[in-house]
Amino acid sequence: MSIAEKYFKEQMKSGEFRRAYLEEKPKLDTEYRLEELKRDIQKRKSTDELIGKWRTRRSL
Repeated sequence: MSIAEKYFKEQMKSGEFRRAYLEEKPKLDTEYRLEELKRDIQKRKSTDELIGKWRTRRSL
């Protein structure tokens, strides 16, 4: 386990940190996915490829 993983695990013991993390994580994940989609559109990837990627990522 890396130092970062150990630190994160320790921080998750704090109720305040855990609540904030669980609230913000979906927002950050959504922002990341939107940026990734924007890059794929700029690369002119096909609609089928974009939809396939979306379906694959949604199941995660």
